[in-house]
This record gives sequence, C-alpha cells and structure tokens, in this order.
Amino acid sequence: MKRIFRIIGIVLLVGIFLGTFYFLYTKSKKAPDVFKTQTPVVESIVKQTVATGSVVPRQEIEIKPQVSGIIDEIYLQAGEMVNAGDVIARVQIIPDMVNLNNAESRLNRAQLNHEDAKIDYDRQKDLFDKEVIAYEEYQKARLAFNTSREELTAAQNNLDLIKKGVTKASEQSTNTLIRSTINGMVLDVPVKVGNSVIQSNTFNAGTTIAVVADMSDMIFEGKVDETEVGKVREGMDIVLTIGAIDNEKFDAILTYLSPKGVEENGAIQFEIKADVNLKEGQFLRAGYSANASIVLEQRENVMVIPESLLKFEEEKSFVEVEVDSQVFEKRFVEIGLSDGINIEVLEGLSFDDKIKGEKIDPKELKEKAKS
Repeated sequence: MKRIFRIIGIVLLVGIFLGTFYFLYTKSKKAPDVFKTQTPVVESIVKQTVATGSVVPRQEIEIKPQVSGIIDEIYLQAGEMVNAGDVIARVQIIPDMVNLNNAESRLNRAQLNHEDAKIDYDRQKDLFDKEVIAYEEYQKARLAFNTSREELTAAQNNLDLIKKGVTKASEQSTNTLIRSTINGMVLDVPVKVGNSVIQSNTFNAGTTIAVVADMSDMIFEGKVDETEVGKVREGMDIVLTIGAIDNEKFDAILTYLSPKGVEENGAIQFEIKADVNLKEGQFLRAGYSANASIVLEQRENVMVIPESLLKFEEEKSFVEVEVDSQVFEKRFVEIGLSDGINIEVLEGLSFDDKIKGEKIDPKELKEKAKS
C-alpha cells in the first residue's frame, strides 16, 4: 500500500515538474512577428525643392541730404505714404566759420563798391542830363553801377546759402528741404530732430534721412543648393510660405538665377529672385522671412506607395507582397518620381497587392485581442 502511494506521489511530482516546465517554456516562447500591410493608392507626386530667403521691395531707396547740418524738423514717420517730391525733413545748416567769414567780407566789399558806383553813376547821369559829357562816359558809369548791384546781390545770396542753405529768391528749391525721390511707403526714419547729418558726395555716402520703398512691387530673394540648381530655370512657378502669416500662401515667378555660387556653411548656394504676385488686399512687410517651394517635376494621378516600404538589392528595388496570411514574397518593381515621402510605381504591382510594412507591437496585438 505504501508502495502505491509512493508511486502516486512520484507521478504527481513528475507531472507537476513537467507542467511547470511546459508553462515556463510556452511563457518564454517568442510570439511570431505580425506586420502591417498597405496597398498602393492613386495620388499626385510633386517633387520640389525649398529655397530660404526673404521678401523685400524691388525698389528701396535711401534718401540722403545734399547739405550737411542738423535735423531741424521731421515731417513724416515710418509707415506713412509719400509721393515723389514730398518733403520728409528739413536740415538746418551749420556754416563753416572760414567760409562764413569770407562771405561776410565779400558782402561788405560788394556793399562798398556798390555805394561808390552809385555815387559815380548819379554824378555822371547828372552831367549827361546837362549834356556836359558824352553818352559813352555815362554808359560806363551805368554799367559799373549795374555790375556792382549784381555783385552785391550775389554776395548776399552767397552769405544766405552759407548761413541758411537758401536764398530769398529760391526758398522752395532749397537743398535744406529733404524730399522723397519716389512714390511709396516710408519704411524707416533712422534720424531724430537734433541729429547731425552729412551730405552725400564722392567721398562719403552721406547720412540716411529716410528709407522709402514701393510696397506694391515685392520680390523674393533666396538661395538654392548646388544639388538642385541644375533643375531650376527662370519662369518656374513658386509658392511662398511666410512664417509670420498663417494659412496664406503667395504665388511668385522665378525671374533670376545667379550664374555664380557662394559658399555658405560648407555648401555652395546660388542666389535666386522671384516676382511676387500680390492679390488685391494682400500686403507684405519688407524683410519677412519666407520659404519658396519650387516645383521641379510633377505626376498627376499615378500609383504610389510610401517610399519607406521600398527595399533594394543589387541596385534593384523590390517590396514584399503578402501571398498568404502573414506570408510574404519578394516582388521587384519599377519606380518613378519620388517626393521624399511617396514614390511612383511604374510596374510590378496592382492595387490589390498588400505590401509588408512595419512590425506591429505585441502590446498593440494584445490590446486588440482584448477589445
């Protein structure tokens, strides 16, 4: 009897051991991988390159003074519209003391000469009226008097120009009034009342009084990488995206491609320019940073798959197509245009084919099974 119980106990122990071993084995056994599948779809493929840059006015002019001095008054501020000829500011001239002294001395001499010439003229005229002297003598005295009067006026004007920058006869055309040279918007007035300014000349660019630009004629200026420049040509359509303006795009046409590249950050970049087509009511501020999408190639309504599904073998491309439940076979395909996300399939697939994708996470499978 004891022997029977002993045998039963041994059997139970062996059974428990085997059961535990089997449980641990099945627990540690790796579940088979399960993959997602995707089918080809019909979409349009657009291959494009992106150029970074900014939007600026085509015509942006720096208004500079023609005389040196101090800003006496400013009539406009940034953001206001101006027409060509409108006065922006007025400059008060600070005369050079040497020139001022010479001008005052010239005026004094001219005054003395004029008074002396007048006395001689009055005397000669009286004698001529009494027929004491010939007409030629009278004419010489009159000419000297008129010449002295002209010199007096010139000396006075010269002094006025040195002191004030304007004469009494030309108050409206004085160089002390700084005028806009174009129609447009005042973008910046970098000076204030009281600032000293220098006139523009051969040796000095001069002080900028204001910056005026035509904001209705905007262009995009950017750069494209050397790897893409060979695919870009003038006349291409461009779509501008401006970070400061949400949910709005701007059309442009490429008008310029630089024949020479410059090195930036270890790569060769080529400058491009494009005319921005502003619709009615659209307004762009000068200097907005922008990205320009340039369409290089385009395919309409073609078979496409995600490029991530594609694999390569000896310079040939293939995908893995499901032939049975989670059983896949290699299928070589001919590919076409890619936009970096999707790629065109020319041959080798049908719209019913299921292509092996990424592996499904076991946790995700368990959650699906529970639901």
